[in-house]
Amino acid sequence: MLRCTATTEAGISMREFLKYVFASLTGSLIFFALLLGGLLLLAASIASLSGGRGPEPEVRDKTVLVFDLSTTIADIAPSEDGRDVNVQRLLRGSGGRLLALSTVLDCLDKAAADKRIVALYLQGNLLSDGYGSGFAALREIRDALLRFKAAGKPIYAYNQVYSERDYYLASVADKIFLHPFGAIEMNGLVSEMMFFGEAFKKYGVGIQVTRVGKYKSAVEPLILNKMSPESREQTQKLLDDVWGEFVGNVASSRQLTPDDLHRLANEKAILTGEEAVAAKLADQTAYFDQVLGELRTVSGVSDPNAPFRQVHLTSYARVSRRALGLERTSRNVIAVVYAEGDIVDGQGDDNQIGGDRFAKEVRRLRQDRDVKAIVLRVNSPGGSALASEVIRRELAETRAAGKPVIVSMGSVAASGGYWIATAGDKIFAAPNTITGSIGVFGVLPNIQKLAADYGVTWDTAKTNRYADLGTLTRPKTEDELKLIQANVDRIYDEFLKRVAEARKLSKEAVQEIAQGRVWSGAEAKRLGLVDDFGGLEVAIRAAAETARLGADWKVAEYPKRRSLADQLAKLLADEDTDRLVQSPLRRELERVCTDVAGLAAFNDPLGVYARMPFTLRFD
Repeated sequence: MLRCTATTEAGISMREFLKYVFASLTGSLIFFALLLGGLLLLAASIASLSGGRGPEPEVRDKTVLVFDLSTTIADIAPSEDGRDVNVQRLLRGSGGRLLALSTVLDCLDKAAADKRIVALYLQGNLLSDGYGSGFAALREIRDALLRFKAAGKPIYAYNQVYSERDYYLASVADKIFLHPFGAIEMNGLVSEMMFFGEAFKKYGVGIQVTRVGKYKSAVEPLILNKMSPESREQTQKLLDDVWGEFVGNVASSRQLTPDDLHRLANEKAILTGEEAVAAKLADQTAYFDQVLGELRTVSGVSDPNAPFRQVHLTSYARVSRRALGLERTSRNVIAVVYAEGDIVDGQGDDNQIGGDRFAKEVRRLRQDRDVKAIVLRVNSPGGSALASEVIRRELAETRAAGKPVIVSMGSVAASGGYWIATAGDKIFAAPNTITGSIGVFGVLPNIQKLAADYGVTWDTAKTNRYADLGTLTRPKTEDELKLIQANVDRIYDEFLKRVAEARKLSKEAVQEIAQGRVWSGAEAKRLGLVDDFGGLEVAIRAAAETARLGADWKVAEYPKRRSLADQLAKLLADEDTDRLVQSPLRRELERVCTDVAGLAAFNDPLGVYARMPFTLRFD
């Protein structure tokens, strides 16, 4: 009887189980069908937005080039299919649209020489996802805009609201339009840092640190609740340097003085409509239809209901240089290699610099007989000390093999980012590049108290004294901390030696300017950490000169980025589906998530890092 009852219950359970399995299977099939359909629709939408490679666009006489700034301008190689979109970021509500810096520079220089292009129209608001749209990259674009103007072609800019980043570019325009109800932000720069020290204490997470350099503040957010005096000093100096470069350039373009802009930042902060015109930040308030009317006139369109002749920059990227007589044909290749993101041990993901993956790329280029020189474009706050050394070694071997290595610093090239730069024959930076941070640290977390609060404890058996040195279950002993600190000191000493040798300075001189301190590019040049000011194109010309190529060279960009189809395939193959259905986050929440996610990049096998403060951000 008991067995019969059990059998009956089991039979009922099996039927219920099969019913639930069938329902779940059906639901899953429907979900994945909808998901696949959504992804295909997404792919089609992205393709239509970015245009793909496709045929060259038709560019008629008196055409206006339209540059929509509503994207993240990144130090990356253009994708193979021309669809510059990061699918994962797009699905997570982080923007997703990318535009390679080299694409922007190339288009602006082509347009300056293209007789069919009569003007440029700037619109939209920049995005700054990850390390993109930094002020050093914007300076390079600004210089390209000035070259466009020097070719005798006017620039028009229109926006409803300008941030400082947007206005840094728009300020070069011959005519700046502002919506009558719009505004221009002119309130200075700020850097807000998030601190986890009290939160870790509250939840029972212990943090011990080892570090070298009194300015090496990357560990401070983990152990403090505010900036140390040293961190505040270096951050304030860096902000002042970047802001000084900003007001100097903007004031010159708008026929103002730096003091005028300082006064506006202190007294007005946000200038609306007529206030902006009175302050000479804008030339005219206008509605969008009025701006379109002026652009029709520029492009020779008389019909008030017709669009002005235009070509968008993403489409104009498909115009070949050959058609304009600008194409370089040569077997001699200057390889521009982009190092953007956190430096991590191993392969890393698409938004990181994986030490092994990056070193393999450099090694392959060294063995390629057509590659005559490498331009290393660095846009990184650093990361794993071991991975940084793996990369530096391959670059040094490339120099030893007779191939010049020229370094072009982007918006950030600090700590591990500077470590890999020491392999260069020459280092170029912008005055507003963030660099230096020559120092190292180790982070040693433990969850002993957190676990104890929930009744979890550990007991250990071991063969040797330090067998459990890497455990997270307890704090490190004084002897263990001394052991780890000795390793940090050793790596810092090696960092100093590499900088001293590369920059032809004494180790004592490097020690004075190191200490983990972050410098602006302007200060770095004064201190001898960089050779000269200049952007990516200056570095490429220096590579050609160093390799003695004359005019017989062409540029190729690496590493090759995944196409849109490859990104979608990878997403379906190994990404968690719950990451596909997250709703867009507000800007501040997105920043919190980004800062917390930055902790995941701490994967150095020895737990030692050459990284600048991971929350350092200018707004």
